[in-house]
Amino acid sequence: EAILSCKHKFSKGMSLRIEWKKIQSQGVSFVYYNGEFTGDLRGRAEMLNTGIRIRNVTRKDSGTYRCEISAKSEEGQRLGEATITLTVLVAPTTPVCEVPSSAMTGTVVELSCKEAEGSPPSEYQWYKNGVALLEKTGTGSARAANITYTMNKKSGTLLFNTVTKNDTGEYFCEASNGIGLSQKCSVKRMQVDDLNVSGIIAAVVFVALVMALCGLGVFYAQKKGYFTKESSSQKKTNYQSTSEKE
Repeated sequence: EAILSCKHKFSKGMSLRIEWKKIQSQGVSFVYYNGEFTGDLRGRAEMLNTGIRIRNVTRKDSGTYRCEISAKSEEGQRLGEATITLTVLVAPTTPVCEVPSSAMTGTVVELSCKEAEGSPPSEYQWYKNGVALLEKTGTGSARAANITYTMNKKSGTLLFNTVTKNDTGEYFCEASNGIGLSQKCSVKRMQVDDLNVSGIIAAVVFVALVMALCGLGVFYAQKKGYFTKESSSQKKTNYQSTSEKE
């Protein structure tokens, strides 16, 4: 549960009107109005004098709340308000990792890792063959290691500008935000191979041979008059059909 406290210094003899509102990017909405809770808090919140006790808080309850109190007295109406920020801490869930199973040397390859439930947002750490990868900073040990990738712990991406055969291995990602236990995705293997130039040449030669054989076949058919005979037969049929109509 969470308690949002709202204290005031109005005298006990004053007639108080209490309202609670939630301030969001899309606007301001009532939480407690005219003696009743509204929206998501209906049925799981109660008043504690002028404060609020929320039971079974969820991630959606995070946000900025405003307590507004108006008091009537013989001197007139007096107003007061207080703003409270509620942050609901949520441990990360198992992240979703995308790792290509194969890649060609020299190409650009990006691995991604993401989970959306953690609050505050999670940071991500990539591992290769069980060893944590260094974050590229361009200084110190990271620079000495001649790193060919860029790891972004905020977005969870692992980018290889020019992947090499040495980057072959088993990868997984870990999400953590300081709340509860960190979570890992399943291990996935990425195999990096050289471009098979001889295979490409063989495929091109094979396609060229097939096209050449098809061309020879068409030439042979034309030479034997197969296409011409078919055309003549079609004309004869049309002529007979016309004669029958006459």
